[in-house]
Amino acid sequence: MNMDYKLDKVLQEYKKFKQVKAIAIGGSVSAKTFDESSDIDVYVFTSENLPVNFREELVKKFSSKYEVGGEYFGAGDEFFVDELNIQLDVMFWDVNWFENTVNNIWEKFYPSNGYTTCFLHTLNIFDVVYDPDNWLTTLKNKLHTEYPEKLQKNIIKRNLMLLKDKPFASYYQQIEKAIQRNDNVSVNHRISAFLASYFDIIFAMNKLLHPGEKRLIKYCEANCSILPENFEENINNLLCGQNQNILSILDDMIKKLKDVLYL
Repeated sequence: MNMDYKLDKVLQEYKKFKQVKAIAIGGSVSAKTFDESSDIDVYVFTSENLPVNFREELVKKFSSKYEVGGEYFGAGDEFFVDELNIQLDVMFWDVNWFENTVNNIWEKFYPSNGYTTCFLHTLNIFDVVYDPDNWLTTLKNKLHTEYPEKLQKNIIKRNLMLLKDKPFASYYQQIEKAIQRNDNVSVNHRISAFLASYFDIIFAMNKLLHPGEKRLIKYCEANCSILPENFEENINNLLCGQNQNILSILDDMIKKLKDVLYL
């Protein structure tokens, strides 16, 4: 999706704020997966907070339906741009926080409990539309190097332990206890955490940045050269099966993951 005049009119308003250091378009637009149900993700990088009343004044110039200052998922505004007939999701990210996040992962090799490299993937696919000091472009160019082997090892080690290898409170053990208690809410909660770490391992194993939480099976099958046997079948069985089958499915998923890890 190319930047058109109407969207650029909105972005020009954000550029007027002295706190704004850079602006990028991300999400499905930059990833080329945009469809009729998608919104446009706009990332506004700031050196200090933009007052909510300033943001609302801006939004009201373009929208009759909006939510400003909700801050449910961090600083951000959502609004329907009347002229574009589409929704914008504008996120305000602090420049120091984002730069430290990138450096901690790509240069210091810090792993997370799932989704380790999601912010890096977001950065990597950015369409940078405003960057007068070349700060965001310079940060993005850091990723134009080989995937760090130490980061790969750290992600795999941490998340593999979480799946089942930890002696206490692994996801497997938590799911097992939840099944015994017939606590289906907890079962589903822990399965989600299990899958987060499972996919983190798969992307690290393939030296790919984690694309987030949408269309993961399709993305893996299109982009991963290494996948466990029965990859899609096991995930579908896990999500659609009965409690009495969950542990055996998890065992098979872990075994087949280790089979390809240790080839």
